[in-house]
Amino acid sequence: MTEVLVYVDHVDGAVRKPTLELLTLARRIGDPVAVHLGPGVDAAAPVLAEHGAVRVLTADAAEFADYLVVPKVDALKAAYDAVQPAAVLLPSSVECKEIGARLAVRIGSGIITDAVDVEAGDDGPVTTQAVFAAAFTTRSRVSRGTPVITVKPNSAAPETAPVESAVEQLTIGFGESAAGTKVVGRTPRESTGRPELTEAAIVVSGGRGVNGAENFRIIEELADSLGAAVGASRAAVDAGWYPHSHQVGQTGKTVSPQLYIAAGISGAIQHRAGMQTSKTIVAVNKDNEAPIFDLVDYGVVGDLFAVVPQLTGEVKARKG
Repeated sequence: MTEVLVYVDHVDGAVRKPTLELLTLARRIGDPVAVHLGPGVDAAAPVLAEHGAVRVLTADAAEFADYLVVPKVDALKAAYDAVQPAAVLLPSSVECKEIGARLAVRIGSGIITDAVDVEAGDDGPVTTQAVFAAAFTTRSRVSRGTPVITVKPNSAAPETAPVESAVEQLTIGFGESAAGTKVVGRTPRESTGRPELTEAAIVVSGGRGVNGAENFRIIEELADSLGAAVGASRAAVDAGWYPHSHQVGQTGKTVSPQLYIAAGISGAIQHRAGMQTSKTIVAVNKDNEAPIFDLVDYGVVGDLFAVVPQLTGEVKARKG
């Protein structure tokens, strides 16, 4: 069976959920071979094997932390040369899109970004994407060379498939450009304890209807009861009610959770572009003609200040 390279997104060996989703998708088209760069492979390898990685190629070098992007491209190219895979899969993060694009150029192939599904085809892997603000669904494949594909978080449910896996050292020759952009400082991001917005399985967002920064607490309380991330519409962000880093939409972040709850959000095209691929969409809005109701699975016409606290209370009660 052909092999598929999967780039491992991790923090010191703690494998992030999007990588487990990639391993699940990779098994549809071949045997997954994980590429783990940086420290922590001892912790990561058992997790990767539990999710079907038949091999783990690993390398740890100061270049991965000290310089941006290019050393990781060098490493992935070395893995590509060693494996000659049927495809290369990466998470759809900003960094991984750049790594994937640079790799595609080096191997004379093509790249597909923001796929939401990957399956085997007669002429190679076929991907599904939501395009034009999720107004259309396309199916695509790379017509020349080995496809490089980035996949949105939450595109597949991680499934275990334990295998005997070998950890192998990856030999890398860094090029001159690897030291071109140096990291000169890092500032830890203040943690809220909530999941990362783009990776969360559940997102609760507030919009103009929240009517003030102080009222976002009811959005946060519902999110916390569900173990969800908090999002915001552009209107709420522009008003200064919530940080821009939480904006969902065309000029913010794109999310694709299993459940998206929009409270006090009208559903402008800018916002829809960032959340329309959510699996289940619930909206709470007192305007029964709000555009958001055109795309929801469940709609509640009512005042969010009455509905959301009741929903939070019901979730807490059922959780005991």
